[in-house]
Formats: sequence, structure tokens, C-alpha cells
Amino acid sequence: MPYDQQQDIPDEALLVLYANGDGAAARALTLRLTPRVYAHAYRMLGSQADAEDVAQEALIRLWKIAPDWRQGEAKVTTWLYRVVANLATDRLRKARGVALDAIPEPEDDAKSAAETMQDRARQDALQTALATLPDRQREAVVLRHIEGLGNPEIAEIMDISVEAVESLTARGKRTLAKALAGQREALGYTDG
Repeated sequence: MPYDQQQDIPDEALLVLYANGDGAAARALTLRLTPRVYAHAYRMLGSQADAEDVAQEALIRLWKIAPDWRQGEAKVTTWLYRVVANLATDRLRKARGVALDAIPEPEDDAKSAAETMQDRARQDALQTALATLPDRQREAVVLRHIEGLGNPEIAEIMDISVEAVESLTARGKRTLAKALAGQREALGYTDG
């Protein structure tokens, strides 16, 4: 089945099709999920190389469990976000005490140099501020405010209550706001 006809097929159905030998379903699901998985890993880790490794490992794990996938128990994206979060947390724990240089976002050639520098400064400032948050707060903030997930799905991913998600995101937002407050003008945000 051509990819454009697979866009309307839910992730779970594509995974089952892959488990039954449909390579096109795997390609479609990979194209659909990889950007989201990579972005989540990057926001958790702040490193392109580590994010690529985590995204690849998460997708490999998805392909391995495909034959045993039970539709209706969990969304594929929920399962993947949880796997990415666990893999990222494991990497962060191993890296504690090791100074890692922040890796900037890749440049977008379509933008002017000034716009690219401004975007990089904003991304760097956000990534630096995110890195100051405790792991669970960072995970909740990234899932809610960067990935755009709802609190019930975040609660399922993090295996906590919705109230705990609300508390983690509220505390994380307050901490980020304080960390970034003095940088508004330098980052090109004006009230006018």
C-alpha cells in the first residue's frame, strides 16, 4: 500500500501490519514517528548524537515487540515516549559528573544568519534552563510544553497521577521562567 494511503492508518494498525510482514507499514511508521522520538530524546538529553542513539534504540525496541503488540492496551506513541524517557534517563545517570558541551541545534539554511543566531541563542538558553531542572520535571515539561501532549497521556508515560504531572509541570515552568527572565531582551523578546 503506498505511503500516502497509509497516512490515515493508526500507528497501532501499522505496527500490527509490520508484525505480519508488511515492510511498507514499517517505513510509514518510521517516517511518522522518528521526528517525534528524536525531538523528545534531544530535549531530554541536549545532545544530537545521544538523541539519535536513543531514538534508534527506541525504534529497534518497537520493532522487536511488534509481534507481541496488543492493540488497545497503549498507544504506540505513549509506549515510545516512555521508552525514550527511560533510555534518556539511563544515559543522564551514566553521564552525571561528566562535563558535556551543549550541542547547538542544526542551522536552517533558509534563514538569515541573524535569524539563525537568534534561534540558536533561544534554543541554547532553553536547553541550558531545561538542564537545570530535575529529571522528572524536565520530562514532564518537555512532554507537555514542547511535545504538546495532554496531562493524562503524560501521566501514563511517566506512570504517575495527572495531579503529579500538573505539579511537576507547574514547578518546572516556574523554574524555567526564573532562569530565562533576565534574558528576554538578549534573546530578542520585546514587549512592543
